Amino acid sequence: MRAERSSGGTPPAPDSMDFGRNYFELFGLPAAYALDRSLLDAAYRELQNTVHPDRFAAQPDAAQRVAMQWAAQANEAYQTLRHPVSRAAYLLKLQGIDALDAGNTKMAPSFLMQQMEWREAIDAARAEKRLEALDALTADLRAAHGRTERQLTDLIDTAHDFKAAVELVRQLRFMDKLIAEVGDAYEELEG
Repeated sequence: MRAERSSGGTPPAPDSMDFGRNYFELFGLPAAYALDRSLLDAAYRELQNTVHPDRFAAQPDAAQRVAMQWAAQANEAYQTLRHPVSRAAYLLKLQGIDALDAGNTKMAPSFLMQQMEWREAIDAARAEKRLEALDALTADLRAAHGRTERQLTDLIDTAHDFKAAVELVRQLRFMDKLIAEVGDAYEELEG
């Protein structure tokens, strides 16, 4: 479902929209890992304005239900595309690949070692109550996250090497968890 970019015209009625389109098509965006967040945000706002259930309050129950389904679909699509891990996993899913399959535990030994070092650094900063250590760890994790995102852009958007992208998606998910752990450690030390 692509929210037809209106040029001053009436937006399409929710019942005329196609639920079979993927999330990128829903927002009228190219299916790519590198995503202009401002375009996504604008397309989301436009779609929500078109299908928001409040706009259909005076309509029959069936039209209200369809509008509610569209609003839910738009929210799910937006949440998926705005987060790097879920966006990458979704792109791979479109290729028939489950990047976050719990049965796939393969990970590069170098990343496993790096992950252990990051976890030890979190534990040490907590034990020693060192906020500056958490600051340094946050910077390191965010830099690694950025490098991994750039690699995913190359693998998915340029090389179309979807199988190679799987491990990087999993690494990115681990980094997100570690960044959240650092956030928890900050709260503990500041609270």
